[in-house]
Amino acid sequence: MSLGFVMLVHTAFDRAEQVARYWADHDCPVVIHVDGKVPMKAFRAFRDRFRGEPKVRFSKRVRVEWGTWSLVRATQLATERLLDNFPQVRHVFLASGSCLPLRPVGGLQAYLATHPETDFIESVTTDEVTWTVDGLERERFTLRFPFSWRRRRRLFDRYVAIQRALGLKRRIPEGVSPHLGSQWWCLTRRTLESILNAPDRAKMDRYFAKVWIPDESYFQSLARRYSPAIESRSLTLSKFDVQGKPHVFYDDHAKLLERSDCFVARKVWPRADLLYRTFLTDDRPAAKRAEPNPGKIDRVFSKANERRGQGRPGLYSQARFPAAGWENGLTCARYNVFAGFGDLHPGFADWLARRIGGRVHGHLYHPDRVEFAGGETVMNGCLTDSATLRDYRPTQFLTNLLWSTRGERQSFLFGPRDTQEIVDFMARDPNATLAVVSGAWAVPLSQSQAPFPEIRAEAARLQRIELEFLKALRDRHVSARVHLWTLADYVAQPMEKLQGVLDEITGPGPRRLTTVPDMRPLDDIPAFLQRLRNEGVKPQVTGDFASLPARRPAPEAEAQVRDAG
Repeated sequence: MSLGFVMLVHTAFDRAEQVARYWADHDCPVVIHVDGKVPMKAFRAFRDRFRGEPKVRFSKRVRVEWGTWSLVRATQLATERLLDNFPQVRHVFLASGSCLPLRPVGGLQAYLATHPETDFIESVTTDEVTWTVDGLERERFTLRFPFSWRRRRRLFDRYVAIQRALGLKRRIPEGVSPHLGSQWWCLTRRTLESILNAPDRAKMDRYFAKVWIPDESYFQSLARRYSPAIESRSLTLSKFDVQGKPHVFYDDHAKLLERSDCFVARKVWPRADLLYRTFLTDDRPAAKRAEPNPGKIDRVFSKANERRGQGRPGLYSQARFPAAGWENGLTCARYNVFAGFGDLHPGFADWLARRIGGRVHGHLYHPDRVEFAGGETVMNGCLTDSATLRDYRPTQFLTNLLWSTRGERQSFLFGPRDTQEIVDFMARDPNATLAVVSGAWAVPLSQSQAPFPEIRAEAARLQRIELEFLKALRDRHVSARVHLWTLADYVAQPMEKLQGVLDEITGPGPRRLTTVPDMRPLDDIPAFLQRLRNEGVKPQVTGDFASLPARRPAPEAEAQVRDAG
């Protein structure tokens, strides 16, 4: 009877009973503290299950609340009863009702027998090491915390702010070196009796009662006063996520838990039937005498924390919908946006698909419907061509499209006639390549048969929209790769401009452009732009056509001129 257990229980009483009986059946006394918030009827029913079991006792109950002195007080009461009732116990192991032994009790007893004077408790000094995932460290020892962080958060924060503003600080008791560590420890009788029977215990208890989360500092600090040998580690496997909350172990963690070589795991899901069947039996092969080494599985949990905190690039779901700036990548894959090219080259989408492969869509953000490649009405991920559904969440429409088609290059057309809510998102996205010919909307307008007042009003509207678009692309926070030309600049050397964009998308290669896709006639553009000026609309995005060399007439026109001569 060299080892005893203290169990702190507040729920899942059937599992706590299984574990307590397992330890008691292996000659290890157990003292259980049941949270005072548990109804008396439920407590009595649980206690009555152990009638006639000499090695299981119950301690006086207190109402336990996270982060408060009540948790330390519950541990003190249970520990005192264990030490008083079972004088043969040399080590006390603190566990919760959700803990599960991973190795046979005999192995733990033999391990402690080789370390008879060693206290196993994580105990890290606040002066030299950052231990907490989030929250206060040194200040938890120098400020007062009379209010519950969970139930009265506003009062908690306000009282901390007042103490900081007034420069109020508590004096740390003489002889106490503040240390932090895991709540779950295994201490020797000698160290525990020294802490519990210390002449200044009342003073220490009063001090730590106003420390924040004292269950992570009370025994961790006072063990340093009395222990002749401390191993600053816990024999209990407990892993925490990015928010400082414990990971829960499920049935599919069985192999992982075995690999850790730890003696106890916390926190185990109450319905993990496989884990309880596997580890609460002595029929398993004898475990090797290995040092507990949770580091063996640290990589798995580090990866899990990384995945939970950062997510997968470009994946959004109800489980993880991050705030702006915390996305870990706005989209999951590279994509290409061609603005103005559809107005200038009527068959541009088909030409581009033949040239670079992948899927080239029309105007995905057309106000009437989504123009999927090939005229499809439904795409991967059950995305439909409904403009109403798309415009409910324009950015998520794009991220979902890219996620559902990852592995396949996506390109689409864009322009000032399209829904513009997606512009800022694309400009911030490092995965986006935007090739823009500003003012290209003027080409189809110049060939329109509508009354000129209507054309003038439409030209003014499209220019206002495009100016906002260009402003977004010139913002200092733009992360997209932007190729921007005015209409005049582009038509001066279209092949060179297109070649540069294609080289960026596909990489330089031996296959160079020898022709460009068919272009709409541009002969009327200078006169059209001048007429807009005459009507009071100044073209600001089309560039200067007056500086361009005169366009050579087509061969047929030259022949007609010669014949007429």
